[in-house]
Amino acid sequence: MRGFIGFIVMIQGAMGFVGQTFFDHAWGLLPHWFELPSAAYAGLFAAGAALAVWGDTAKKRKQRQAGAV
Repeated sequence: MRGFIGFIVMIQGAMGFVGQTFFDHAWGLLPHWFELPSAAYAGLFAAGAALAVWGDTAKKRKQRQAGAV
């Protein structure tokens, strides 16, 4: 579940950053509720990537432990 949520947050951060930096306004769902600077969208992307990696690592660790038993 962490990986899925991380992926969604990562996409929202990337869309907001690219839209606000290179075009006239941020894209995605978050700009409908919040006005964030470009650095915040980059931070959301990084946080989403960290969640996705954490979720994938936990899934692989669980698979290794199940295979070892």
